[in-house]
Amino acid sequence: MPTYELSLVLRQMNRPEIVSVLKRTAESIFEKGGFIRKLENLGSRALPHKISEHGLVHREGNYFAIQFDTAPNKIVDLNEEYGRDIDIIRKHIFKLEETKPVECTLHEELQPPAYRKDVQKMIEIAKRKQKKKYNYNSGLDYYPFQK
Repeated sequence: MPTYELSLVLRQMNRPEIVSVLKRTAESIFEKGGFIRKLENLGSRALPHKISEHGLVHREGNYFAIQFDTAPNKIVDLNEEYGRDIDIIRKHIFKLEETKPVECTLHEELQPPAYRKDVQKMIEIAKRKQKKKYNYNSGLDYYPFQK
């Protein structure tokens, strides 16, 4: 199952109400056969602009990010269910790319720039892209292009 991230903006509420909304969103993920990897509270702050949602105008919101795994065909159902929830101002589900393993190249990075492989590749590319200069010893008595 692929990993998704759900970014939520909830309306301004008390802490127990926020907990109940997060439980509802988590239960809907569990009902669709998914499981949650991480739940992150990004805090409460003013919205970038006033947002009218479900007949109310909102100026502040609580931001959350939930990483979860579920089947791709369940995303449409989750999106529709969260769209009907009156406590959710904004929601968006992103597919997370699989992270590639990063090799440690500290010993290469500590070398002087002229000896690094990536710098040498850039120098080779620059040499290939240089224009050829006019050969002044071409047998002509004059430069055919005006300087």
